[in-house]
Amino acid sequence: MIVVNVKENESIEKALKRFKKKFERTGVLREVRSRAYYTKPSVTRRHEVLRAAYRQKMQSQEENA
Repeated sequence: MIVVNVKENESIEKALKRFKKKFERTGVLREVRSRAYYTKPSVTRRHEVLRAAYRQKMQSQEENA
């Protein structure tokens, strides 16, 4: 459960922004989207390998630049 204490003389917009940021950090929405449909473990692994290769490629380009 996310608790956001609204400080005295604080606008609702600021408190809502803090709530949204906390909610995003928990990763609940990301998990709900990933559980929306079943992906086979082999597909998940393949996706992770492709992401890692992409990250490594970008990191090597950054070092060379």
